[in-house]
Amino acid sequence: MRVTDDPKTLVSTAWLAAHLDDPDLRILDASWHMPAAGRDAKAEFEAWHIPGARFFDIDAVSDQASDLPHMAPSAQEFARHMAALGISADQQVVIYDQSATRSAARAWWTFRLMGHDKVAVLDGGLAKWLEEARDVSTDPTEVEAADYRPSRRAELVRDAAQVAAASATGDEHIVDARAADRFRGDAPEPRAGLASGHIPGSRNLPFGQIYNSDGTMKDTKTLRALFEGAGIDLSRPVITSCGSGVTAASLSLALERLGHKTHSLYDGSWTEWGALPNANIATGDA
Repeated sequence: MRVTDDPKTLVSTAWLAAHLDDPDLRILDASWHMPAAGRDAKAEFEAWHIPGARFFDIDAVSDQASDLPHMAPSAQEFARHMAALGISADQQVVIYDQSATRSAARAWWTFRLMGHDKVAVLDGGLAKWLEEARDVSTDPTEVEAADYRPSRRAELVRDAAQVAAASATGDEHIVDARAADRFRGDAPEPRAGLASGHIPGSRNLPFGQIYNSDGTMKDTKTLRALFEGAGIDLSRPVITSCGSGVTAASLSLALERLGHKTHSLYDGSWTEWGALPNANIATGDA
């Protein structure tokens, strides 16, 4: 089933190709790889990218004062980066990646956190664009500085204290996007020094399950069945979580596709929770 184009969530390669020359369209490559992958996302972007694209560095567009990886930046810091990329808050943004982590969703969530609604992920990413033999470029994109004015939505992000309260009360579902063996505590975490297991009361929906084999997102009927099959009541608020806040954003994007409006993301995710002294940790299935 073909995914319906929606410039606030997900658009097809055909949609992007048809709008490629729109003057108020801004295209971003937000590829990000796990350190163990040994890949340089910026170098790959410079080697080939969709014409007109600019590079969104998830590690750079973050809270540099935090000892946790790529935590969401302040509104002022985000505005500085977007101005340098030539983006204003009223422009349509389309974000893609060439990453197994589907990191474009994390950049999408960051824009949403900053009050930017006209932002979508490219369904299938660069891989689908290349598979369809669409044009790519090696030329740097000329950028004129812009004036970006964010309006941060605090309700879209959760910290450890808020997640601990949700875990204790059950008022909000916590859904973990990590692989099932990591959720159960059967596999070690890729980051050293972290405990294994999951936040008590959380449910597990590995983010890869919401994508088709070609990297496109599954249709809304299937997405709904996947969330409900994981024990998630979609009439309740949902907090998404993962290893470091990247793949959780895919679940946030899927929830938005379903019309679920009361979802937030635990920014510190397991990198924070798994290192907390005396943290409550559960193992086994949900």
